[in-house]
This record gives sequence, C-alpha cells and structure tokens, in this order.
Amino acid sequence: MTRRIGSGSLVIATHNEGKLKEISALLEPHGVKCISAGSLGLPEPAETGTTFVQNALIKARAAAEASGLVALADDSGLSVDALDGRPGVYTADWAERQWFEGEPGRDWYMAMGKVEGMLQEKGASVDRSCAFHCVLAIAWPDGEHAVYEGTAPGSLTWPPRGEMGFGYDPVFVPEGRQQTFAEIDPSEKHAISHRADAFAAAEFLMDYLKSRAPFWKKEVTASGESWVEAKESDEDALTRW
Repeated sequence: MTRRIGSGSLVIATHNEGKLKEISALLEPHGVKCISAGSLGLPEPAETGTTFVQNALIKARAAAEASGLVALADDSGLSVDALDGRPGVYTADWAERQWFEGEPGRDWYMAMGKVEGMLQEKGASVDRSCAFHCVLAIAWPDGEHAVYEGTAPGSLTWPPRGEMGFGYDPVFVPEGRQQTFAEIDPSEKHAISHRADAFAAAEFLMDYLKSRAPFWKKEVTASGESWVEAKESDEDALTRW
C-alpha cells in the first residue's frame, strides 16, 4: 500500500539511491524534502520513450498520479560522439545483465566496458568526446507538467578511476578537468554536473512550488487536511523572476 506524505516533500520518481542522493543535495538549498518513489512502494513504469524528455515525463506522471503529490523525474544518459550518440536513452539498459551474464541486475563496469570496447574497435585515434544529458520533468497530479534540460560535456577515459559517484562516472572526465566524476568530491560534482545544469534551469520552478503550487502546500494530519501558507522568504524568492 502506498504511503501518503505531507507538505514540503517532493516525490522523486526513482528507485536509484545514488540518483536520489544527488537530487536531494541539489534541492536542499530550496528547503525541499525528497522522498523516493521506491520508498513509497510505487512501481517503476516502462520507459517506452525514444527521447530523454519522453521517458522523464512517463516517470514523473506515473509517480504524481500514484502518489497524489508533485513528482519530479530525471532521465539522463551518456551520448558518445563516435558512437553516433549511443548509448543515449539506453544508457541504463546497457548495464542490464543478460541471462548468460550472471544474476539479473545492472553492472555498470560491464556497461563501461561495452562502450570502451566499441571505441577501441575504431582505433587509437578515435574521438572520445561525449556528454551527459539530463532532462527534469515535474508533474502535478492534475496533469500539468514542466520540463528542463541540462548538459555536461566531457570525454571518456580508460581504465575507470575513482570510487565516488555512480553509473558511468568513473570513465567520464568533465570538460576542463583532469579528474573523473567519480574522483571529484560530490559537492563539487553537484555544481558542474548535467543534473545541476538542468536544476539551474528549473530554479524558477523550485521557488514557484514553494509559493504557489497547491499540491505542494497541502498538509495531511490526524486532524484533517489544511493548506500551508507560503513563508515570506518564499515570496521574496519568487520576486526575483
């Protein structure tokens, strides 16, 4: 059974703890409490879209409809220039083990190896340029939605380096840096990542959510339901726009 939560919380449509941790850190300055769809017992919808935008909206809408709360979904992936933009929207799929590759689940080192193997087949002089892409979709239970996009350009290195981060972070070197995302302190990574870029684009919406969005303001307690007044600081933040 799905649990309901009160005001000040945003459902993050993910079962990925690494992604939840990163998004929570990005939203912390806005006073937003993040709770994952996984912890609410929400199922993961099939990502049948062919673009990051389509898949982000599928996840955000499903979480908003199931929880009755404002929901945010992120669809992100790695596009490699020499591989014609692959793996792209199939970034996570490349990490899924096949029946002959062991227990079901994701193996990110296997996925990194697939990308590297394809690059090496193209020769030592292959272009290693790539970019992480992130699309944020925010959905309301009444069907309204908003979409924001961010990009972090960089290049691929081999072998993997670093113990922090998740996904393809150990082989991704952001533009202008020497370290991989997995070697960079999380607080520094949050400032330069594709996800941070998308959240910067969505900063207006964060202020709007705290000041105007009705689904954000509803509080459910043992004594009933009520609407939470916006704080003066919320109203001041909104005037920036």
